[in-house]
Amino acid sequence: MSILRIVYGVGLLLAVVAAFVNVPNAALLLAILGFVASFAVLPEHHVRVIVTALALHLLSSTFDALPGVGMYVTAILANLAALVAGAALQIILRNIINRLLNPA
Repeated sequence: MSILRIVYGVGLLLAVVAAFVNVPNAALLLAILGFVASFAVLPEHHVRVIVTALALHLLSSTFDALPGVGMYVTAILANLAALVAGAALQIILRNIINRLLNPA
C-alpha cells in the first residue's frame, strides 16, 4: 500500500470522525490531505474527481432533514467534500501549470 493511499485513508477517517467530534481546523486538514492524496489519481480519473468535488459540495446539505441522523450525514458529506475539493484543486492547478509550461 502506497503512502498516498494511506494519506487518503486517513482523510476518509478524519472526515467521519470530525462529524462526531470537534476537530480544530478539520476542513483545512481535509483539504491538505486531499491535495496530497490526489498525486495518486490517474489522469483518466481527473474529471471524476472534479465532478465528485462539485457534487459533494452541492448535495451535502440535502440530508439535513433526516430526523436524528441528518446532521451527522450532512457533516460527513461536507467533510468528504472538503477532502475531495483539495484533490480537485491540486488537479486543476497541475493542469494549469502543465498548460503554461507546454502550450499546445
